Amino acid sequence: MAKKEKTPNKKSNVSAYWLYGLIAVFFISMSYFNNDGMTNDQRINISTFERFLNEDEVERVLVINKSLAQVTIKDDALQTSKHKSARSTDFLGRSNAKGPHYQFEVGNLEIFQNKLEEAKSKGVEFDYDFKTVENRWLDVMLSFLPLILIIGVWIFLMRRMSGGGGGGGGQIFNIGKSKAKLFDEKSNVKVTFKDVAGLEGAKEEVQEIVDFLKNPSKYTFLGGKIPKGALLVGPPGTGKTLLAKAVAGEAKVPFFSLSGSDFVEMFVGVGASRVRDLFKQAKDKSPAIIFIDEIDAVGRARGKSNMTGSNDERENTLNQLLTEMDGFGTDTNVIVLAATNRSDVLDKALMRAGRFDRQIYVDLPDLREREEIFKVHLKPLKVDKQLDISFLAKQTPGFSGADIANVCNESALIAARKTKKKVDRQDFLDAVDRIVGGLEKKSKIITPSEKKTIAFHEAGHATVSWMLEHASPLVKVTIVPRGQSLGAAWYLPEERQIVRTEQMLDEMCATLGGRAAEQIIFGKISTGALSDLVKVTRQARAIVTVYGLNDKIGNITYYDADGQNEFGFTKPYSEDTARQIDEEISKIVEREYKRALALLRKHKKKLTELAEHLLEKEVIFKDDLVTIFGNRPFEKEEIVEEESKSSSAKKTAKST
Repeated sequence: MAKKEKTPNKKSNVSAYWLYGLIAVFFISMSYFNNDGMTNDQRINISTFERFLNEDEVERVLVINKSLAQVTIKDDALQTSKHKSARSTDFLGRSNAKGPHYQFEVGNLEIFQNKLEEAKSKGVEFDYDFKTVENRWLDVMLSFLPLILIIGVWIFLMRRMSGGGGGGGGQIFNIGKSKAKLFDEKSNVKVTFKDVAGLEGAKEEVQEIVDFLKNPSKYTFLGGKIPKGALLVGPPGTGKTLLAKAVAGEAKVPFFSLSGSDFVEMFVGVGASRVRDLFKQAKDKSPAIIFIDEIDAVGRARGKSNMTGSNDERENTLNQLLTEMDGFGTDTNVIVLAATNRSDVLDKALMRAGRFDRQIYVDLPDLREREEIFKVHLKPLKVDKQLDISFLAKQTPGFSGADIANVCNESALIAARKTKKKVDRQDFLDAVDRIVGGLEKKSKIITPSEKKTIAFHEAGHATVSWMLEHASPLVKVTIVPRGQSLGAAWYLPEERQIVRTEQMLDEMCATLGGRAAEQIIFGKISTGALSDLVKVTRQARAIVTVYGLNDKIGNITYYDADGQNEFGFTKPYSEDTARQIDEEISKIVEREYKRALALLRKHKKKLTELAEHLLEKEVIFKDDLVTIFGNRPFEKEEIVEEESKSSSAKKTAKST
C-alpha cells in the first residue's frame, strides 16, 4: 500500500501562531515603553522647538539622558489649532493633556543648553531640567537574549529533524523513524530481470528469493524454511544494486530500500530505533523484502579499532540488527537482502547461517557476459549496423557492467562531438582509450629530448613484450600524452583463471623494458618509470609473501588475496624473515631487469628503428611491429585481427 501523506496538526499550528503573536506584542510593547508613548505626529525638530520657545509657548523642557528633550506646552497655547496633535490620545487611549507634548533629539548638549539660557535672558519664562533614566526593559530583554537564542536554535533543529514545521501528526521527535523507501506493485519501478545481463548464477538465486515470497508453500511443503537473508558480495560496478532494483521491479511484495549509512546519526540510540521501526513496518506488511545497500557502514566487526569508544552507537545499531534478523519472534516472512564490496570487514555474527543464509558472489563478467551487457546498453544508442558486439567484448577484459555502460555513453558523446549520425566501431575504441588512459593532451609542452626519451621508453616495453612468450599481446604504442601519462603501451591481456610463475615473471620483465631501454640508449635513467617500478615491486612482493612461489621463503603465505593481514598493524613474520623477504623481492626485480637489458641489447637495432618510427608517427600498431620484428617466434599460428589498428582495452598500461 502506498504511504498516506501526513496532514499538519492544527493544534500545534495554532500554538505556534499564538507564540509568534506574543513575541510580536512583546517587541511592540518594548518599542512603545522605550519611546514613552510618543507617536510620530508628536516628534518635532529643534527649529520647531525654537519657534515655540520664542513665541513663549513652552512651559517646561526635560532633557533625558542628555540626548532626548521632552517639551510641555502652556495650557493657553495648547488650545490653539497648531497644537491639535499634541491634545490627541495615544494608541492605548491615554490622554496627553498634561504633557509632555513633544520630543526631539537635542544634538550637541552644550549648544542646546546655551540656547535655553539665552532665551531665559531675553525674558522668556519656562523651566528646564536634566534627568537620567535607566532602560530596565531593554536590560531585562538583553539578559534573556542568550536563553532565547538557545531555545530558538533547539526548536529549529527539532522541526528540521521532524520533517517540517509542526507536521507529522503532532510527532515532533520522529528522528528515530526509518528512512527506508517503500516500493510495491503501485510503485513505478521499471527495472526487471530482463535488464540484468550476465550474472546468470546470481540472478537465478535472487529470482528464487522472490519466488519464496510469492509461493512459500511450494518450498515449505517438504518441511524446508524460507531463507532469512542473502548477501550480495562483489567488486564495485558489477551489478549488486541493479539486481536489487530488479527484485523491486519483479516482486509483488513490499520492498523496503535504504543504505547502511541511513541508520547512523549523531544522536545516541537513533540507529537502533530506526532498525526496530524498519522491521516493524516490514512485519506489518509481510511478506516483504528489506534491501540494505553498503551494509558495511553499519555491519563492521565489533571491537576493532575502537580506541576511544566512538563506535558505540554503530555497534548498538548492529546489535539491534542482529536481534531483528535472528532473535525471538522472527518467524515472519521478511527476507533481508544486503550488498557490499567489503565482506572481509563484516561482523562474523552477521555472516552466520540463520541471518544471511546465502552469500551470492557477483563477479566481473566474462567474455560471453560482457557481450550480453553490451547488447543491453546499446539498445538506446543509434549504432552502425556493421558493429561487431563480440569484438567490443573482446576489447574490454576486466570491465565491470558499470564500465561497459560508461563506454557506451562515452562513445555516443564522442560520435556527437564529431557530428556523426551513428556510433561506429572507432568511437567505441576511442571511448575505451578515453576511459582507461584519460583524455589526449596534444597541446602539452614536451621538449624534443623528453619526447625522444619517451619514445625509446615505450619502444622498450613493446620490444621486450614482443620477444617474451607469456607477455600480454601488444595492441598499440603511443607517445601522445593521455591523462597523467606521457606515453603508453597498450596490451590485451588473456583472461586467465590462474597465473603461473613464468607468466608473472614475463610480465615483470616487459614492465621493466622501458627503464632498460633508457639505460642502453642514453646510459642514464629518468623518473618516468615510477609507475613501472610500483607495479613490479607489488608483483614481486605478491610472489614472495602471498602466493608462496619463492624457493627460499617457501610455501607460506602471510596475506590474503586482497593483501589484508589478519593481525592488523602487526607484521605476521619476524624481523629476520622480513629481511629475507626484502632480499628476495630485490633479487626478483633485479633479475628481470637484467633479463630485459639482455633482450634489448640483442635487438638494439630493431629497438632504435621502432623508436624512430614512433617519433615519426606518434602512434604505432601491432602490424608495425610485425613489419619490423616479424612474427613472434614462439607463436605457432597467429590470427591477425583487422581491427587491431584502432583497438584498446582495459589493459595493463605501461606508462611513463
